[in-house]
Amino acid sequence: MLASTLIMIALLCAGVLITPPYSEMSPGPTVNTLGEADGEPVLQISGHKTYPTTGHLNMTTVRVTGADYRMNLVEAVYGWLAHDSVVVPHDTLYPDGKTEEQSTQENAEEFSQSQESAKTAALRELGIPVKTRVVVSTVLKDSPAESRLHAGDVIKAVDGTAVEAPEDVAELVTRHKPTEKVVFTVVPAKEAVAAEKAGKEPMGSEDVVITTERAEDDDRAVVGIQAGPDHTFPFDIDIKLADVGGPSAGLMFSLGIVDKLTPGNLTGGKFVAGTGTIDEDGKVGPIGGIEMKTVGARNAGAEYFLTPSENCTSAVADIPDGLTLVKVETIDDAKKSLERIGKGDTAGLPQCTTG
Repeated sequence: MLASTLIMIALLCAGVLITPPYSEMSPGPTVNTLGEADGEPVLQISGHKTYPTTGHLNMTTVRVTGADYRMNLVEAVYGWLAHDSVVVPHDTLYPDGKTEEQSTQENAEEFSQSQESAKTAALRELGIPVKTRVVVSTVLKDSPAESRLHAGDVIKAVDGTAVEAPEDVAELVTRHKPTEKVVFTVVPAKEAVAAEKAGKEPMGSEDVVITTERAEDDDRAVVGIQAGPDHTFPFDIDIKLADVGGPSAGLMFSLGIVDKLTPGNLTGGKFVAGTGTIDEDGKVGPIGGIEMKTVGARNAGAEYFLTPSENCTSAVADIPDGLTLVKVETIDDAKKSLERIGKGDTAGLPQCTTG
């Protein structure tokens, strides 16, 4: 008895003291994009006619343990056995030693970009024109472009060749060899912002000559910038939601915008939740933590869950009772499914299946 007791005590101590390299994911809060958060509408549209909405189009979230948190063995075993949490390798959430601050900053940037993509996808789905231009998104510290180019500068051309898309910039720069000069034709950010406020095309371009350098991982010529899209919308669309990061709310934001800009109710008053990234052309992409998001959605009262097609296999492995997983690949897919849900015509909904 004494030996057994001592062994049990030793095992309990080991379980508490041993810290395996794992983190935990659990269902986070859901927010109705058609409703309010912290006392104000999540979607605020001005300068265009909007229509009353009912029902729910809830975005879903996942809670994760912090980068510095180290769960003990007992917590890890409990998480593996629990239905409403998932234990994953620490590096899955914080790769390459990324700190919590770095992860938070990256998630904030992705969330901001997802809002722009959601607005663009929604307006294009409704046939409303959106002007797009290529800008400098980031300038790396100690790079050749530092102090020469600035975030927000509009890139009109590289070496005299007009730029149509962000990927054109990298393609044109890498035609050079390291140490060669490349010419950027840009409209400075201040002039671009002033032109946008005035409703005009940005003018007053200037040439900036930058000497390329060799990339760290290969022989490509680089200048140390990242190009990205910048959109000019025909009216104001603001998304007011704090303490949320990452790109996975894009689909639900875009559907909320579509619902507010069209007569009638897409959901017919039903409770629909979902997730998925979205690009400017309305294509829905996969996300992480799908199992936790379906649990969180069902706990909040959702009956239908819009699921990116690439997440279907993981999602069907453990579907919460009473929740129908609706497979979507584009915003148009999602919109048509919502219309069927709103009318009660759900027999032919595209669903995630085990087959």
